[in-house]
Amino acid sequence: MTVRHVAVIGTGVIGASWAAHFLAHGCDVTACDPAPGAEGRLRQLVAEQYPAAARLGTVPGASPDRLRFVAEAREAAAAADFVQECGPERLEVKRALFRDLDAAAPPGVVLASSTSGIVISEVQTACARPERVLVGHPFNPPHLIPLVEVVGGKLTADWAVQAAMDFYQAVGKRPIHVRRELPGHVANRLQAALWREAFGLVHSGAATVADIDTAIAHGPGLRWALLGPFMNLHLSGGAGGMRHLLDHLGQPMDDWWQDLFATRMTEAIKAEIVAGSAAVTQRRDMAATVRARDALLIDLLRAKAAAADLP
Repeated sequence: MTVRHVAVIGTGVIGASWAAHFLAHGCDVTACDPAPGAEGRLRQLVAEQYPAAARLGTVPGASPDRLRFVAEAREAAAAADFVQECGPERLEVKRALFRDLDAAAPPGVVLASSTSGIVISEVQTACARPERVLVGHPFNPPHLIPLVEVVGGKLTADWAVQAAMDFYQAVGKRPIHVRRELPGHVANRLQAALWREAFGLVHSGAATVADIDTAIAHGPGLRWALLGPFMNLHLSGGAGGMRHLLDHLGQPMDDWWQDLFATRMTEAIKAEIVAGSAAVTQRRDMAATVRARDALLIDLLRAKAAAADLP
């Protein structure tokens, strides 16, 4: 099925960003959100985000004017070719919402949840057609970051996973198929592993919050923005590639693994991280920081797209 009309269910930060992205890629978007004043906030966010999304490229006919707002999720889903749900991260809310979406959306239309942590198998059992329900988890902000994690549940059909992968790729995303359900999917788990060690390093007194940010932003983070961890390891092995790298650094790497902090989210650690973050952010104009980040991110994405030898 060719997707021309997307329903965006829930128009908070993620939903509005999704809407801006779909609009920039030529889709008609029908959005809904029961919160008072939701339509006005959505239109303001889309107006702010659409120019940035458009810098990454638009298709003929793309326009923010192709956004429509309705009051009910069922009405939004009824005419959709694809449904992107962005509601609250509460299982009982998701189940009720997907029950309504499943009842309203035409047969064969994929129902994708933006959930970052809820196991979709626990949602899809509320639906009469559970085979079309899956996760389509974006990274914030969706109108700029290409990654989408597609995760099927126990009852999700192969055709639905493939349809979601095809659609996301068609609208400029870089989808990956997560082949088993895990809390946090893949990318958030990788981030959580880094955060656990970063929090532990601060708590141990080895480094400050500012030190950690500098170490990543001006060290491996620069390489990770271009190539993934495995490709970077392979390149570090020189002509011998990954085998040479692991033969020479595999044992030290294992030693480091055994010495990593088993950090827990205690009140003491929370206080340390909050204080360290405040010491950095209170000296900055955070709105200006976000604008600068987004501008550089767009330039990086455009440069990567033009570099034929980068994946």
